[in-house]
Amino acid sequence: MTHRTPKEINAMNTPVPTPRHRKGALAAFATAAVFALSGCAAYQLPPEPARYTLETQTNGVKTVWQYTSAQVTKDVAPEQQPCTGEVIGTNHEPCRPEPLIFLRYDLDLALDKTAKAGDTHEITITGYYQQSLTALPKVTTLKAEASFDGGKTWHSAATRAQGRNTFSTKIEHPRRDRAADGVALRITASDSEGNTVKQTLPTAYKLR
Repeated sequence: MTHRTPKEINAMNTPVPTPRHRKGALAAFATAAVFALSGCAAYQLPPEPARYTLETQTNGVKTVWQYTSAQVTKDVAPEQQPCTGEVIGTNHEPCRPEPLIFLRYDLDLALDKTAKAGDTHEITITGYYQQSLTALPKVTTLKAEASFDGGKTWHSAATRAQGRNTFSTKIEHPRRDRAADGVALRITASDSEGNTVKQTLPTAYKLR
């Protein structure tokens, strides 16, 4: 979420409290205390419109967002997800969620969290955003890649739109002995406003 008058405070929801940074000028680290309190992290950005890169890495899962942010003139943060400044009482300026694309996976695994080796396996991936009082972008493209050798080589997987912000992809599994480290996934998505996300899961699931 964002406050600007005259500086911008950028607080973005992320699944876990991890370090993040914007390329080019400013680096900041979100503390666990801030996340526990509000689910957000905050740092200052210039008020001018600009494109930013935000990176997180937790338990080997790396996510890189690229998004455009501009001056906030109207508070569009819903009451259910208030800005950090409102929660701790330090800033009550206009606020909004930044347009970060988050990814939700339905891996369609067996009870032991595995998929069948030597077979075609379909998974579903849905993009979503933090809640906002304004219209949200639409995820328009999604690219899926799989690796069976720990990320040394990547193989493109066919994808198909399944509805708003939702895509299916089919992974062609090798024999189990050719994927000893399991299946890694690398997903890249973009939306109607040019925002992007690239997420790498080093071991999304194992084969049986």
